[in-house]
Amino acid sequence: MIKMSWALAGEHADAWIGADVQEGAAVLAARVGDVIEASGMTAEAIQHRRETFLAPVVNALSTDGQSALSQGGTWSKAAGPMLVSVSPTVAQRDQ
Repeated sequence: MIKMSWALAGEHADAWIGADVQEGAAVLAARVGDVIEASGMTAEAIQHRRETFLAPVVNALSTDGQSALSQGGTWSKAAGPMLVSVSPTVAQRDQ
């Protein structure tokens, strides 16, 4: 099991616990995408946030994050106003 936490500076913070990094990446993309869409920004600003901040973090989670977690480590990445951190849950570390 892994725990993923994220924050969008001044806007939103959330967390998710699950077994699979790829599922976590999909959850992150969907939940942060929903916040971005509901922000009231222009279409251009929404697209910019998705392409410049969200997509690179989701992609890195699927690759670098997966690698770090498979070795028992943690992973975090910041992009603009967004910070994501992923770690094995305490139960997994104790096994």
